[in-house]
Amino acid sequence: MDKIYLKQPVIVEGRYDKIKLQAFIGSLIIATDGFRIFKDKEKQYMIRTLGKKYGLVILTDSDKGGLVIRNHLKSIAGGCKMIQLYIPQIIGKESRKAKPGKEHLLGVEGMEISLLRDIFAANGLTDDAEEKSKQKDPITKQDFYQDGLSGRENSDFKRKAFMKRLGVPQYLSANALLDVCNSLLTKQEYDKILQELACGDE
Repeated sequence: MDKIYLKQPVIVEGRYDKIKLQAFIGSLIIATDGFRIFKDKEKQYMIRTLGKKYGLVILTDSDKGGLVIRNHLKSIAGGCKMIQLYIPQIIGKESRKAKPGKEHLLGVEGMEISLLRDIFAANGLTDDAEEKSKQKDPITKQDFYQDGLSGRENSDFKRKAFMKRLGVPQYLSANALLDVCNSLLTKQEYDKILQELACGDE
């Protein structure tokens, strides 16, 4: 299946929602980890920072909990351009769950990929040429190793400095940071940040 690449990060509730969207979206997807977003100041900061620069796509479940999270995202990223996507209210239970949710509604993870893709398309969310072009020259794990962001003695320190410069939470793993970099930066922009950090150390 061809993936679509968006300039806006897509915000969902949980990791299973994220996994479902990764089947057809190749750009950055951020999970709020449910209501944890209410206390996670670093993730709030990342969402707000990215939202100001790129805008946000919000896709939460269609139950009351999803609405509460959606409204909280509006409050923490006020002033950012947001595209609000909604899934239909369909009675059901996700196969991985022992019993349905309180409102007996399927969440994002329970939707058919074709339906989700249609929801994105209906809201004008199709390939962004600039985002798609980034895939031609991706930042790789080998780049991270060569540039000292992973697998080296001081990698943790250097990675945190890089994340601070990029404006994302400093608890991201190397793999998570790699996903963020490939969604938000060209290889040239990545190299420029590394050069600026190196100059700052001199």
